[in-house]
Amino acid sequence: MAVQKGRKGKQNVQAKKYIRWIWLFFTGPVLLVLLVVLLTMAGLFGKLPTIEDLANPRSNLASEIISSDQEVIGKFYVENRSNIRYEELPPHLVEALISTEDARFYSHSGIDLQALFRVLVRTILGGDSGSGGGSTITQQLAKNMFPRESLNTFQVIFRKIKEWIIAIKLERNFTKQEIIALYFNTVDFGNQAYGIKSASKVFFNCEPKELKAEEAAMLVGLLKGPSYYNPRRNYERAVLRRNVVLNQMVRFGDMQPAAYDSLKALPIDLSRFQAESHTAGIATYFREFLREQLSEWCKTHKKPDGGTYNLYKDGLKIYTTINARMQRYAEEAVQEHLKGLQKEFFAHWKGHKQAPFTGIPDSKIQQIMTQAMQRSERYRRMKEDGLSEKEIEQAFRKKTSMKIFTWNGDSTVNMSPWDSIRYHKYILQTGMMSVEPQTGYVRTWVGGINQRYFQYDHVYRGKRQVGSTFKSFVYAVAMQEGWSPCTQVPNLPICIPTPSGPWCPDNSSKDYEGSMVPLKSALAHSINRVSAFLIKQFGVQPVIKMVRRMGISSPIDPVPSICLGTPDISVYEMVGAMSAFANQGVYVEPTWLMRIEDKNGNVLEDFRPRIVEALDEQTAYLVVELMKGVVEGGTAARLRGRYGLTNPIAGKTGTTQNNSDGWFMGLTPDLVSGVWVGCEDRAAHFRSTALGQGANTALPIWGIFMKKVYADKKLRDEVGRGDFKRPAHLSVEIDCSKYQQENLQKNEIENFDQ
Repeated sequence: MAVQKGRKGKQNVQAKKYIRWIWLFFTGPVLLVLLVVLLTMAGLFGKLPTIEDLANPRSNLASEIISSDQEVIGKFYVENRSNIRYEELPPHLVEALISTEDARFYSHSGIDLQALFRVLVRTILGGDSGSGGGSTITQQLAKNMFPRESLNTFQVIFRKIKEWIIAIKLERNFTKQEIIALYFNTVDFGNQAYGIKSASKVFFNCEPKELKAEEAAMLVGLLKGPSYYNPRRNYERAVLRRNVVLNQMVRFGDMQPAAYDSLKALPIDLSRFQAESHTAGIATYFREFLREQLSEWCKTHKKPDGGTYNLYKDGLKIYTTINARMQRYAEEAVQEHLKGLQKEFFAHWKGHKQAPFTGIPDSKIQQIMTQAMQRSERYRRMKEDGLSEKEIEQAFRKKTSMKIFTWNGDSTVNMSPWDSIRYHKYILQTGMMSVEPQTGYVRTWVGGINQRYFQYDHVYRGKRQVGSTFKSFVYAVAMQEGWSPCTQVPNLPICIPTPSGPWCPDNSSKDYEGSMVPLKSALAHSINRVSAFLIKQFGVQPVIKMVRRMGISSPIDPVPSICLGTPDISVYEMVGAMSAFANQGVYVEPTWLMRIEDKNGNVLEDFRPRIVEALDEQTAYLVVELMKGVVEGGTAARLRGRYGLTNPIAGKTGTTQNNSDGWFMGLTPDLVSGVWVGCEDRAAHFRSTALGQGANTALPIWGIFMKKVYADKKLRDEVGRGDFKRPAHLSVEIDCSKYQQENLQKNEIENFDQ
């Protein structure tokens, strides 16, 4: 019995020993994991993010340029990412994500134990790589917010534990809806689209809330592999993946089978795809101008942490005065007119050896071409590679495959870089800007025809001779001195003494020569001798002083010839100055910024324009009356006939002597726009005034633009509200029939008295 008890005792001891080992075998790893988790939470294996870090992940946010009609017209970014709120997500997008990535999202607390067990049994032990992953949406969010570096296997284990802890923190501190929004803001969809807002814009040119069910499914499908399932590279693969997502929605009750059957047969519509870039979209010249301005702003403005703002990473909201609808119409007007005018220009110069240059020697043409070559990126690279001037020029003369600009899109041709430069010298350029005169808000800004090929901005930087548009300021001085638009002046030869000898301008037309003409008719037909008569009568300095008050700061030589428009002035300055006429004499400096906000919507700065009482209300109104005559029966009469515009319009055409520059300034009560057209080099231009005058080159752009604006009911309500405001009292008569009768009676009385 003792022996049996001893054996039983030994067996019990051994059994207990085995049980202890079994318990240790099963609980040891658990305890070890718990220990590692506790040590990780304590920060032994690296600092964990705080709640504030989770609420504000340090992802690079694009700064958005927002138009006055609340459209994002461009971005500045390192990563093209913009955040969005859950309320802006369509239900089918959320359903597609959950049914595909995490069907039990609403029932777990960050870690899906059932999914983890499946991974352990099927994937790790069973070797089934197609059984799916175990990461929840919350865990994926943790990984997206705090990406893994290059880690070894041991480090990956600790990193995974960190992600579990972060996922649990996220679930404790954020609602499920907030987690979904955070997830959609952090994921990469490829094609430089970070976050669902950018992806919707890039792939389908819409806001997330506008996504259709099949589009939402395609985007969710991309998350498994943005490159592998990219519809532009792997279309069939992308369709299959999209249909998998749609099928998952059916499986979990988010879509009816009938809807799935119809949607899976649809092709992926890529017609709206547009990869965002700094040279794509609308207002590209304005956006580049804005980038330069904001880069300087960021250097002088500090964040709460003491650092300066980063335009490309800090997610600034830049609210501009640009109206996106008007901007599109302006760009369309430029394209519609210049496309045809460019054909005329090519035909005009066909067969001419010096084309498109005229009036200059071959040596000057060679100089222009050489300077253009030396400004090119190709030249700069060759110079950095150590090539001599001779070697570079030889390379520029050698034919190769070149991309050139055409109005029908990029064209690849076999052409030498030298000939490519010559070709692009033919291309007509433009600058156009529109301003709301009462506020100074810049509504459109077209700095050129194609920012990718021609970077120079012809609104703010470009300054060209303004031609007869400057005459409006000369006439304004006469109005300021009490003259009437009906005042008659002689249209006779006139000479003005200057230090270099007499200046005797001539008219471009023989009309009205030798007669007395009302000022309104003289401006309408842009009679040079009348402008010279006025500058001789009132002097140069009063004109210069007036335009300075109206915002023109460009150098102006104090010589009589300014009355014909010899100064070089920018479109920006001219439109700002002309706006004072439409705003009862008040100059409001053109402004393009309304405010800047940080990523959380806090206003960092509001912008207010400078305001100057430039001229009295009566003078401004009388100039408008004068400029109305230009449209009613003068050089801009085609606005009424060809373009059918019936609203109140005041305007002035301008053409430089050799047709290098064509201008049109158009004023309506609520919108003032200026257009310049010409080639990059002044020596390249039409040889005839019929083709090169502002009425033919610039005015049509204004006419097409305004037709589009007035055809848009929403815009018509904003900018077509009535006539120019008339002062309560005018000290001069502007009805020329009454004016002539009064003067006739006055003369009769004077003669009777004598």
